[in-house]
Amino acid sequence: MYIPSLKEVVSAEEWQLRCDLAACYRLVALHGWTDLVFTHISARLPGDGHDFLINPYGLLFDEITASSLLRVDASGNQLTESPFTVNRAGFVIHSAIHAARPDVQCVLHTHTRAGVGVSAQQAGLLPISQQSMVIQGSLAYHDYEGIALRDAEKPRLQSDLGKANYLMLRNHGLLTVGATIADAFLAMYIFESACQIQIAAQAGGPLTMVDESIQATAQADARAQTGGIGGRFVWPALLRKLERTNPGYDA
Repeated sequence: MYIPSLKEVVSAEEWQLRCDLAACYRLVALHGWTDLVFTHISARLPGDGHDFLINPYGLLFDEITASSLLRVDASGNQLTESPFTVNRAGFVIHSAIHAARPDVQCVLHTHTRAGVGVSAQQAGLLPISQQSMVIQGSLAYHDYEGIALRDAEKPRLQSDLGKANYLMLRNHGLLTVGATIADAFLAMYIFESACQIQIAAQAGGPLTMVDESIQATAQADARAQTGGIGGRFVWPALLRKLERTNPGYDA
């Protein structure tokens, strides 16, 4: 499907954001975290408003390009001409979080088998792996209310997330937020890995929980591992891999 380039239409800052977000969609596809067309990633646009970019509903994640992404405002008005529209559930979830968290540029939501599996467990994410240790200090939970089509759910989403960077949507999936797209992606990589490890570990014998005294230092240790720059440390390598495997996201 031909979609005209917006490179010369939007600002340089918006274009870079579009390229990074399109890359994020394709990386999510590359890692096998998609649910056909039914999940979503958004990125806040620069400025005083709450406009953000999100996927055109109906495109697979490995098809998304910088120019195909849709700009929407806080009221749900679509500001990009396109044959596609915005997933209503995507708008409700992402607009709620962008409105409540000005520190967040990117919101990433998935429905993976491991993520939904752990979200359905009464105890949630267990402190049993190095990956889960990174998450525990910034993890929140939101109870399932059905498909997120109603604005009435927004205040509860906002309240449950609070200042956390990881949100387990019970019986539904995973959500991460980040100050950059790279941060949100790295957070989801860790979150998804922790859930896969938990499901695998539960298939074996009794589990060993990590002591709380170690949990307290895990996030600081993780920041040290990336030189204090978080997702930006791995993002260039991820883009190089994407260029080798699925180029064209920046069109």
